[in-house]
Formats: sequence, structure tokens, C-alpha cells
Amino acid sequence: MTKSQLINKITRDAGVRRAQAVRAVKSLVQAIRETINKGEKISLTGLGTFKMKARKARPGRNPKTGDTIAIPAGRKISFKPSLSLKKLVKG
Repeated sequence: MTKSQLINKITRDAGVRRAQAVRAVKSLVQAIRETINKGEKISLTGLGTFKMKARKARPGRNPKTGDTIAIPAGRKISFKPSLSLKKLVKG
């Protein structure tokens, strides 16, 4: 599902105007981005939890040449699905 399809679904299901649905989706995405960027976690009941995790620096290999390279420390976004979402996916 694309962002546009999500907006259309919200418009139909919630009975709101498209402009209102667009603002709501943009606001939700922005809130998630800002919260994760601050290093805080965001939990959405029925969906899951998003949070930022630190990754340590580690050695790696260049797959083309086989040379050892240093992979710098960084951050990554982690998503842990809720129990109800896991059950839905499993069927």
C-alpha cells in the first residue's frame, strides 16, 4: 500500500475529506520521524514499536576484493511487531 492508497482508505473509512486525511498522515509520519530521531521509542498498540538502536563499529569484508574494511559505528531503526500483528500474519 502506498501513502496515497492509505490516504484514500482513511478518507473512506473515517468519512473525512481528503485534505484532512493528507494532513493526518503527514502529521503521523512526522511525529514518528521526530520521536525516533530524538532516540525515543514510539509504541502503537496493535501495530508495534519503533526505536533507534546503536550499532557498534565492526570489521567487514569487501565482497569484490576480499579486503578487510572498517565499518563505522552508526544507528539503525528497529521495529518490533505487536503480538496481535504477529498472530494476524501467522494466520
